Amino acid sequence: MYKIDNASFRDPKGYVVHHNNNVFRVINNSYKEEYEHCTKSGLFKKLIDEGLLLLFEESSDLEIDSKEIFKILEQKKLNFISYPYEWSFDMLKDAALVTLKIQKICIEYGASLKDASSYNIQFHEGKPVFIDITSFEIFEEKPWIAYRQFCEHFLGPLALMAKKDVRLSSMLVNYIDGMPLDIISSIIPKTTFTNFGLTAHLHAHAKAQKKYEGKKIEKKKLGKMQLLGIVESLTSTIKNLKLEQKTEWADYYDDTNYTTEAEKNKVEIVKKYINNTNTNTIIDFGANDGKYSKIAAEKSFVISVDKDPIAVNNNYKNQNSNMISIIGDLSNPIPSIGWNNLERPSFLERIGKSTCMALALIHHLRITFGIPLSKQFELFSKIAENLIIEFIDKKDSQIIRLLQNREDVFDDLTEENFEKIASQYFTILDNSVIRDTNRKIYLMKNKNSSNVSKD
Repeated sequence: MYKIDNASFRDPKGYVVHHNNNVFRVINNSYKEEYEHCTKSGLFKKLIDEGLLLLFEESSDLEIDSKEIFKILEQKKLNFISYPYEWSFDMLKDAALVTLKIQKICIEYGASLKDASSYNIQFHEGKPVFIDITSFEIFEEKPWIAYRQFCEHFLGPLALMAKKDVRLSSMLVNYIDGMPLDIISSIIPKTTFTNFGLTAHLHAHAKAQKKYEGKKIEKKKLGKMQLLGIVESLTSTIKNLKLEQKTEWADYYDDTNYTTEAEKNKVEIVKKYINNTNTNTIIDFGANDGKYSKIAAEKSFVISVDKDPIAVNNNYKNQNSNMISIIGDLSNPIPSIGWNNLERPSFLERIGKSTCMALALIHHLRITFGIPLSKQFELFSKIAENLIIEFIDKKDSQIIRLLQNREDVFDDLTEENFEKIASQYFTILDNSVIRDTNRKIYLMKNKNSSNVSKD
């Protein structure tokens, strides 16, 4: 039995279904002309060959009893579905540039994007790729229908992050259909009026929206050269947006208390425990710039998670192709949002149950966010088949620093209590003290799972 994707209901031209752990895209008869144009013109082949469109092929492996169906396509299944509000600045920027590159190629093949939503992009093998096959239409000399959407989904959020504060990307959670341009125009500094691209595509665009809201507008013809000019202007504007901000944890590895020998030993321990697991996916919580994620990516696909947007951005720019870096806060995981709270599933739903790494993390959850160890292990028991976790004693200088301006009410943060609580949910298979430290790394197996081996 197939299941229609909860996010696939807005476009009457087609929809996505899941069947036997595979992903299919149903193309309705109403999209026949556009599909045949994109196929026969060579547009789809060109985009796939360029690595810009997710690989697909026509399929007979799924039967749906409907007279509305023209074609059923099987698409390559991705390891993990991420969303724009989880992306770092350069992830969103690269996704924007890929969308514009696709639009430019479309024009060469007599087509155009009718939909420029950021949700049409996913990250595959470390790079952005377009996934929505029914977002293409045959070119006509008319205003670009996806222009406003592109500005609200890409240019506006990027301008907020670059010109005001990188953390403002979190606003995307509340604006699933794109950020209103008038809000963006009012927030970013007035100095951006000297930037031609931002003035034209954000400030003036926002003003025009207000002026003509609810009014009938005479649609003027827009030729290929004019449309290419808009695409080139947007491309130049986005390429020139840069991040020049720092955050608290972006330089974490420049400010640790590890000696060279301790760091080397920690790498050895982590690598050993990773090799003793046999899950296809590893989630690295508190990954910072992804040092240990990259080690894990030598064996499995890795979801590298950190709450610091600059650290995640640094990770993305230097990541392994077998991983994805996303912004995520385990103390406040992204919820399900959208229509009926089902359109975009929560982070915890999407990661399922895999091997989890929590290195130098739980003391932050306990001291900074006040989350007891019992609550932490309760969560880990739901998402971790195997758990590679680091315990740090209160004698450690990093914990002393965390406690220097607050009362120590964290009586549960002891090794004895840590092991006691962990043992309620996990079997402790092994542990190793990191040389020259008061830190210890544990390998644990969920008591409701058997997917781990021990040398």
